[in-house]
Order: sequence, then C-alpha cells, then structure tokens
Amino acid sequence: MNSKERMLTALRRGKPDRLPATFHQWQPYHLATHMGGMSDIEAFDHFGLDAAIQYFADMGQFWVSEADLSRCSTREWRDEVAVVSADPDNRVYHHTITTPEGVLAYKTAGDRRTTWISEYMIKRDEDADLIRKYMPVPPLDLAPITAAYDALGDRGILRGFVWGDQAGCWQHAACLMDVHQLILATYDKPDWVHALLGALCEKKLRAVEAMRGAKFDLVETGGGAASSTLISPDIHREFCLPYDRRLHDALHRLGFLVAYHTCGGTKGIEELIVANGCDASETLAPKSIGGNQEPWEFKAKIAGRLALIGGLDQFNVLTRGTPQEIRAAVRALFERVGADGGYILSAADHFFDAPPEHIRAYAEAARECVY
Repeated sequence: MNSKERMLTALRRGKPDRLPATFHQWQPYHLATHMGGMSDIEAFDHFGLDAAIQYFADMGQFWVSEADLSRCSTREWRDEVAVVSADPDNRVYHHTITTPEGVLAYKTAGDRRTTWISEYMIKRDEDADLIRKYMPVPPLDLAPITAAYDALGDRGILRGFVWGDQAGCWQHAACLMDVHQLILATYDKPDWVHALLGALCEKKLRAVEAMRGAKFDLVETGGGAASSTLISPDIHREFCLPYDRRLHDALHRLGFLVAYHTCGGTKGIEELIVANGCDASETLAPKSIGGNQEPWEFKAKIAGRLALIGGLDQFNVLTRGTPQEIRAAVRALFERVGADGGYILSAADHFFDAPPEHIRAYAEAARECVY
C-alpha cells in the first residue's frame, strides 16, 4: 500500500498493510529550527512517515500571523490592524472592526511557535449581534486546494478545515470570548449562547457548501474547547453536539470524511463523540500530556465505531524520551489501540523541539508494526 491508501483504509476502520504513522501538523518552527527549512512534505518523506498535510485557506483566522485581512473585510466588516510589534519573538497586533452598528476590537500576540488571543472580541452581549449580522464568510478558492492535493500525490492525505478561528461552533465561540465567561453564560443566559452558536453554525454551513468539489481526504472539525478537561458532558451535550452533528451531516453530504478534534479530553463524552457522526476521533492525548484517559481506554468504550488518530505523548516521549522509550510506546499503542485496525498513530498534538533522531526512531518503530 502507498501512504494514501494506508491512511484511508485506517480512516474507514479497516486494516492496512502496516500501522500508519504521521503527525497532526508539522509546525513551521520545528521545520525551520530542526529540519533545515524543509517543507512539511519533505520532512514526512525524509523520515518515511505517512504525510498528513493540513490545508488552511487564508480566511483571517487570528492564528494566521500574516493573514490578508483585505480578503476578509467587506463594506460592513472592516478589520484594520495596528502592528504594535512585528518582532517574530514578540508579535503584538491590535484589531479594530468597524460595522454599521458599532465597533469591535480584539488583540493577539505571538512568537515563533504560536499565536494567542490577548483580548477577546465579545465584551458585551450586543457584540454577538454584530458578529451574527456582519461577520463575513470569505470565499474559498478551490484551485490551490487541487494543486496541494496533486503535489502530495499518494504520499499521504490532504486535510481540510471548516472556516473559523476553530472548526467547531462552540470552539469558535471560545475564540471570540473568554471561555470561562462562555461557560458561565450557559447557565445564566443559555438562549444567548445558543443564538451565538446558531449564527456561527449557519456561517460554517455556508463555508462547507463552498467546499463542494474540494479535494480533501479528511476534514477537521471540533477543537480543544469542547474537551471534557474543560467543559462538562452536560454542556457538551447541549452546546456542542447539535451543532457538530449539523456540520458533520453537511460534510458527509459532500462526500468528506470527518475527524473530530478534542485535544484528548474524552472521558465522559465518548458516546457524544460517536453521536456527532464523525468518522474519526483525535488526538487521544494520554494522561501524561493532559488527557483524562488513556487511548486504549477510549478505544474500549467506542468499540470500533470510530477510527482513531493520535495517542503518542509528544513531550515526555517523543521529545524527552529515549529512542528505546519511543519504540516501546509505539509498540504499546499498536498492540493496545491499533491491533484491530482503524488507527493512525500520531503525536497527540504539536511538538516544537523533538530531536530528528527521535522522530526517526518513531518512524522506524511504526514501520515494524505489521498487520
């Protein structure tokens, strides 16, 4: 099997020739710092891993440091940015959004590794109305998606992403306002929260329709803010599940496979993840990296109803472990999570300083896991 066949077989809950092994996204910082400036495809090739290339359209997400905001602005939603600091180790951007009925503002900061929100857009209840009325859904150009798919070929899968700061509705809302305030609002003003989530869902459904014909092997939804390490199963059931299901049904109607991302916090929401209609659950973060159950515990509870992606501790094992410890962890995940197929081995999330020799040990160990 080639890498694309191997990964698609696993995503359809089958047994490929051997254990597929990949990374969720290869971070630009690691490529520049440890891989001599290779591209992500070149790095996957270098180690003989199965490539998972994440295609992100420039749609103005806060974490795209060089986003072209002119593409995401309209006459009724003008996003203007003041660059307070362009230092790559201390990026500070202040955004002002002008709408016909008021002004919104948010701030971001970042370094070479990542970007974060330092001031949220929603500060008053009425700010959500401006988002509902005026936040645009930028158009999606299919041509570069096709080019990326063709360039990847059979070396792996091309992953897509539903428009928004995060792909899921609850998770997107948690990028627009402080998540602690969002959680409190589910008790104090649940109708207001549902109105915000419903507005985001309608926008995302328009974005999904724009993906018709896109050559994505897998589309990511969800996000860490719906993890059960952050919110209760009851909140997830009421404020995540209905909107997740609508997005997944729409994606399935267009023929896409769907991966639901929870950053590992899955305990207590296993049946809700199955019920949202996704095809695969990721990233199976073990307890050692902040998850709330081990990957094989989650596997036992979902009993073959979903494909699984992830499982390897990217810091304590991949970065700080010995090659022998890495090999042992890979073998354990194969035997305890992947023995029945339907499993793609991956680091549980981003890594930044994993030594290349550790990545090689990871790749070699995975190739030895044969069905």
